[in-house]
Amino acid sequence: MGSRKPSANAKRVQQFKSQLGGLDDLFASEQLRGERISAEKEAAQREKACESKNRYPSQWEAREAIAACEAHGTKGLKTYRCPYCNGWHLTSHPWDE
Repeated sequence: MGSRKPSANAKRVQQFKSQLGGLDDLFASEQLRGERISAEKEAAQREKACESKNRYPSQWEAREAIAACEAHGTKGLKTYRCPYCNGWHLTSHPWDE
């Protein structure tokens, strides 16, 4: 078994990468691609869950908006605290609170 020293490990890693013949660039670019896709997915989720909706600073104001919607015929709305902006939004999603 080889040494456990960080410098010895770095030397082994460097030796391994030199034997890859350019594949290390492929691994690095694949990792960057995965990070980019993850960031794009997070941005899309944020857009859908928060940025495209009206934000209410308090649950009370959100419930007032629900009452106004019900007066115009929209039923079944609920409030929820947004994990992105920490404000309140309305949803028609039938989850348990």
